[in-house]
Order: sequence, then C-alpha cells, then structure tokens
Amino acid sequence: MSSTNWFSEGRFGMFIHWGLYALPAGEWQGKTVSWVAEWIMRKFRIPVAEYEALAKKFNPVKFNAEQWVKDAHDAGMKYMIFTAKHHDGFAMFHSSWDKFNIVDATPFKRDVLAELAAACRKYGMKLGCYYSQDQDWHEAGASGNDWDFPVKTPEMFQDYINGKVKHQLKEILTNYGEISVIWFDTPETITLEQSKDLKEYVHSFQPECLVSGRVGNGMGDYISLGDNAIPGQFFTTPAEGLGTMNTSWGYRKDDHAYRSYSQLLQILAKMVSHNANYLLNVGPKGDGAFPAEARQRLKKIAEFMQQGGAGAVYGAGALGIAVNGGCSWGEVTASKRKVWFWVFKERKEMILHGLRSKIKDIKILPTGQKVPFRQDRDDAFDYHKLTIFPVPAGIKKPYLIEITLQEDLSVNPHAYYAAHKTDLEEK
Repeated sequence: MSSTNWFSEGRFGMFIHWGLYALPAGEWQGKTVSWVAEWIMRKFRIPVAEYEALAKKFNPVKFNAEQWVKDAHDAGMKYMIFTAKHHDGFAMFHSSWDKFNIVDATPFKRDVLAELAAACRKYGMKLGCYYSQDQDWHEAGASGNDWDFPVKTPEMFQDYINGKVKHQLKEILTNYGEISVIWFDTPETITLEQSKDLKEYVHSFQPECLVSGRVGNGMGDYISLGDNAIPGQFFTTPAEGLGTMNTSWGYRKDDHAYRSYSQLLQILAKMVSHNANYLLNVGPKGDGAFPAEARQRLKKIAEFMQQGGAGAVYGAGALGIAVNGGCSWGEVTASKRKVWFWVFKERKEMILHGLRSKIKDIKILPTGQKVPFRQDRDDAFDYHKLTIFPVPAGIKKPYLIEITLQEDLSVNPHAYYAAHKTDLEEK
C-alpha cells in the first residue's frame, strides 16, 4: 500500500484543468456550452478530425510553469494535480504513443509537464497527474465517443488499456521524476480487475505514488468525493474533496460566476474540519495565463494563510465533537494543542460544548487581540461548555479565533446531544 502520510498532512492542493479545450473556451460554431468547457468535444459531438485541428492553433505563449507553482505555493497549497491527459485524448506532455500531444502536434513544441515538474521541485510542491483511463474520445476502444466510433467491445477497451493507457502512464511515471498522485477519473466501464491492474501498474513504477479513488471499484488509495461535494461525515481514512472556483473546470470565457474568497475559505474549513483535503481548481486560458479572477482569489487566500491560517489547516483536522461543522458562526478545526474557530458570521457569543481540555488563552488572528471566555463543566453530562464573549469591534470577516490549550486535546464526542437544549443556541 502506498504511503499516505504526505497526503494527510497536505490538506490543500491545486487542480489544473488545461488542454486544447481552453481555445474554444466553451464556444463551438456559435453555440456555447452551458456546463463545463472541457467536455465541449462530447457535448457537440465534434468529429476527431475537426477537434485535432485545434492543436495547430495551440500556442500558449503566456504559459509560465514557475508562476503557476508560485501562485499555488503562496496560497499555502502543498500539491498540484495537472491534467496530463483529459477525456479528449490529447497528451499535455511529450508522448511517443502518437503525435497527438503538445510537443508534436502544436506550434508551442514545449513539454509543459516537464516544466511543471521542474518548478514543483524548486518550490517543494508535490506533483500529481490527472489521467483519464476510461473515457478517451480520440480512441475507438475507449468509452465516450460513439459518434466517430459506434462499435465498442470489451476486447477493444482492454486493448486500449494495454496500449495507450499503460504506455503513457509508464512515460509519466518514468520521465518526470517523482509523481505523487495518478488522478484517474470517470470509471464508467472499467472492471474491478482492470482497476486493480492499473493501481498495481502505477505502484510498480513508483510504489509511493497514490492512486485516486476514481480509478474505480473501490481500488483507490484514498477516497475521492464527487465534484464540488461537501462532506457529510468525518473521515478516518485519507479523503479528498475537489471543487471549482466558478462553474467550469476548464476555462470558459463566459463563466464569471466565481465563488467569493470567503466562500472558498469556508469550503476549505469544511473539508479540514471533516479530515478531508481540498483540491481547488484553476482553469488556465488558451494562452496559458491564469484568469484574473482566479489569481485575485489565490492572492487573498495567500494573505489569510500567511496571517495564521496555515496553522488551522496543516496539522489540523476534525475537533471530534458532533457540533463540529455545524456551528452558526462557521467551522472548527483542531490539532493536539490548539482549536480554531473559523468565523464567517458574527455572533454576540459563541458557545461550544464538549471541549474538556483546559484553555490557556484565546486570541484573534491575525491581530493577536485577546478574547474573554469562560469554561463551565457539567459533571452529569461529562462535558465542558466554552463561551467566547464578544470580540472587539471592527474585526473584518472572515477571521480566526485561535484557542491554545494547556493540555492535549480531549473532547466528549457526544456532547452536542448531551447538552441542555437551552444551551445549544448560539446567541
């Protein structure tokens, strides 16, 4: 079994969806995609020959691997997942399998995966590769394209796995240094035996490389949540949630419905408070630049992380009390000697039941201002009631309240249900 130590500690990562689909950017022959731009080939049933012509126009002169990785690093992210091959079948690396790749088929002629690998090494960023193992609209034997390739058989699919998939996975895992994740996706037709075989195949080249849950049939090294799904349980094994900043994963020029900085932070807090990673997506434009809206949000997240937020993310996880994740002011994360309240809504008082550990002090981040509090114990129910009194006026939301404990974290996980109902309403 591959090690998941770095993964469980690397709570926050960047997903990058980038490929030929960034050129049409959600529009094809006057029609627009109302959903995700990277599915444009399938949405409009574009013939392979027509889609291939996009490669001749793909010249992303603004691509800068180091800037991408620096943006992720500054935002406090610890790993990056890059779309080495999406469902359209185009390789965003130099593949010897066929010429349908960024080096051989485009005027750009550069191996962006090689450049990203070098930049990730420079910044200490873990690098993973998205690889669509089931859908490939460029191949007759793969699933997804029934307009060019109406005949599909299990034998054809197996040939596709044994051929293109394994050949390109071997290239990724042997030509670019350490690869920390192979992020498989959409296991629509793959069998249990094929999922197991691909997992073992990846590990045969890099034993520590993780295989995402979407390899299919429960064979992943960690749990992969659904797109933009919010966890409803506390995870006891490694898990990852993933989400878009706006609506589409790949760049769509008319998609300006970006989540606010505060909303993105709240999702991050929700993930960490349930012991899950958060993989936040950016869809670069056809010229290789990050959209301005994305960079603005990354910059704001960077400020939050640098002003104390990193502590509430890395080395942190679920508090372990039933109320966790449902507090009216926001979210709660915890480590061995600290608890953090992520405050998104003002409350005159904030009340939490079940924290047994004695508190040393409570302060606001990033200002360091002390906050008055009181701890009460109810022996009948074996829980402590923590009341945090009004914080100083003028603190801009969102902000963190950092609780430093005198002793190791101890909670009553059932305190929410044991507490008196009159105490449960945050005032």
